[in-house]
Amino acid sequence: MASYVDQALIQDEKVTYRGELSVWGFFWPIVFGFLLLAVAGLGLLIWLWAWITYRSTELAVTNKRIIVKTGFIQRNTIEMFHEKVESIHIDQGVLGRIFDFGSITVSGTGGDKSPVNNVARPLEFRKAFMTAVDAAKK
Repeated sequence: MASYVDQALIQDEKVTYRGELSVWGFFWPIVFGFLLLAVAGLGLLIWLWAWITYRSTELAVTNKRIIVKTGFIQRNTIEMFHEKVESIHIDQGVLGRIFDFGSITVSGTGGDKSPVNNVARPLEFRKAFMTAVDAAKK
């Protein structure tokens, strides 16, 4: 089954960078899942939720836009052309700095703000976006 990003590509569009969520962003659900494992399998449900969230989130930078898809049954997508993006804000706490993960917020024209939490290597994602925008201008 093809990924959402691959299905959403338009003519002459190519993926230049694929991002992912960081496992470290799921540290507390993993710990609480372990602690609640003995309570009627509640821990397994927490682990299942974390795994589905991790596997069902896609992030990509293409030569034309940014694509973010979250959700398994209920899908939420953010697709923004390069010229509509005003900024990419990165928020990293102490653990995020240590383990290289954080939240990115894509701000678009018209005040649209789209946060994505627990992104692995968020600075690399922003750099890939800026590189794609720069390459499109040339």
